[in-house]
Amino acid sequence: MNTMPALYLGHGAPPLLDDPVWSAELASWARDLPRPKAILIVSAHWESAPVSLTASGAELVYDFGGFAPKYYSMRYDTPDSTALAARIAAMMPDTQPVHQHVSRGLDHGAWVPLKLMYPEADIPVVQMSLPTHDPGTLLQLGTRLRPLREEGVLIIGSGFLTHGLPFLRDFRIDAPAPGWSREFDAWAAEALGRGDVDELASYRDKAPGMPYAHPTVEHYSPLFVTLGAAAAADDPREHRVDGFWMGLSKRSFQVA
Repeated sequence: MNTMPALYLGHGAPPLLDDPVWSAELASWARDLPRPKAILIVSAHWESAPVSLTASGAELVYDFGGFAPKYYSMRYDTPDSTALAARIAAMMPDTQPVHQHVSRGLDHGAWVPLKLMYPEADIPVVQMSLPTHDPGTLLQLGTRLRPLREEGVLIIGSGFLTHGLPFLRDFRIDAPAPGWSREFDAWAAEALGRGDVDELASYRDKAPGMPYAHPTVEHYSPLFVTLGAAAAADDPREHRVDGFWMGLSKRSFQVA
C-alpha cells in the first residue's frame, strides 16, 4: 500500500472547472500522486462542531450563487464511503464524538477540485467538517488522522490561501492581485518553505495583508489539518500550484 501525501489546495469557485490553466494544474498533480484507496477532504465550506462526516451517496451541495445554471446540475457520484467514515469515527477519542450526517453530501470545496483531479469519480470520498479555527486543535486533528495515509487515504485540506472577496474590485480571472493578497501569499510561501508552523499559526498577528487576506478565516484553517497530517509538522512543503486567480492566491502544496 502506498503511503499517501497530504495536500492543501485552493478550490476556487465553480468556474475553475472551465479554467484551462488551473484545471490542468490540478489534473497533473493528481496524475503524479500514488492512486488513493479513498479520499478524506476538509473544506472551508462546512464549519460544524463536533466533527461531522458526510453521508455516502448523498446529493452534492450547491453552496454558491450567481453562476451559470450548468453548475447546479453537475454530478460527482463516488463509490460507497461507509467504511472510511467508520474508520475515521473510530480514530476519534471518546471525549470527541463524531456526528455521522444522514443527508449531507460534498460541497463545492470538495467536488469542484475532485472533479478535475479524479474525473472518473471512482474513489470513495468522505468530507469532514471544520470543527474549529484554532490552529493547535486542527493540528492535533490532522495528527490523529495521519495513520490513514499509511492505509492509502489521501487527506486534503481545501480552502484558498487568500480569500478577501469583499475587497476585490476586478473579477476577471487574470486580474492583478491586490497588494494584501501578494503580501500574504509571499509570507505564507516563505513560512511554508522553512516549515515554520508557529509562524503560520500566528497569522492573525504576524501575516502582512491581514485582515484583508482573510476577513473570515475558514479558507485558511484547513491548512492546519494538512500540516498536522504531515510526517513531521515542520518539514518543508512541496508547492504544486502558485499564482493568482481573480487576484486571490491559489498556492497549493503537499507534505510527505
